[in-house]
Amino acid sequence: MSDAIRAVVFDWAGTMVDFGCCAPVRALQSVLAEAGIQASEADIRRDMGMAKRAHIARLLAMPEQAAQWRAIHGRASGQADIDRLHDAVEPLMIAAAAECAELIPGAAATVEALRARGIRIGSNTGYTRAMMAAILPRAAAQGYAPDALVCAGETAEGRPSPLMLWRALVELGVWPAAACVKVDDAPVGIAEGRNAGVWTVGVAASGNGVGLTSDQLMTLTPSERGRRIAASAALLREAGAHVVIDSVADLLPVLDEIEALRRTGSQPTNCVSRSD
Repeated sequence: MSDAIRAVVFDWAGTMVDFGCCAPVRALQSVLAEAGIQASEADIRRDMGMAKRAHIARLLAMPEQAAQWRAIHGRASGQADIDRLHDAVEPLMIAAAAECAELIPGAAATVEALRARGIRIGSNTGYTRAMMAAILPRAAAQGYAPDALVCAGETAEGRPSPLMLWRALVELGVWPAAACVKVDDAPVGIAEGRNAGVWTVGVAASGNGVGLTSDQLMTLTPSERGRRIAASAALLREAGAHVVIDSVADLLPVLDEIEALRRTGSQPTNCVSRSD
């Protein structure tokens, strides 16, 4: 049992709920538009997974958005502007997240199987605790209630620092890090896992990299669908994912592979990404 996985820490939007990671895009585009700033979906998705305050700062620092801000205000944006936009986006995020709280297919069954193996379930997110308030009961009603939740703003730094992930492991009472797995759909979440010293599994089809709902994804031709998923997977591998799967429904065989690697003495710090 010393080589068994002891904990899995999941991201939320795009990993366990909100197929396509759509809620943050809606909210951020809306609050920026109200401030007179136009940002494309691609701009917003570039730094998805960061705490929303940091995400807004990144958006305002992009050349096009920085130029728009300067044209409107005659100056660069500052911390007070970031704080104001963050305060404005929070109620929009709460509403959008509540509308997009459906579990990704297979999520509940995967968690049930993990619990049957004695694996602890943690979670962390770029959402604040207030943003999660409406999601938690809806997820629980669908069969997903993690043992620990760490939200943006509850540690000194967010992703890609390892602090949220480490805090989740502390709350779970699980160690060593090499017996734990982080599952995330965004490169910044994979970087968090690598910085924390855990195994990392990227989800390519259900998350931010593809950015489509399940219905939208299935309307694509098989070749285009494959191309979009492959591009998403490449970004996750580039960020350091040890393994990339389509969705959380595909996780269980990967955990068996990781446990087999652990039996050979492999560690997350010296294993490279697997190419499928």
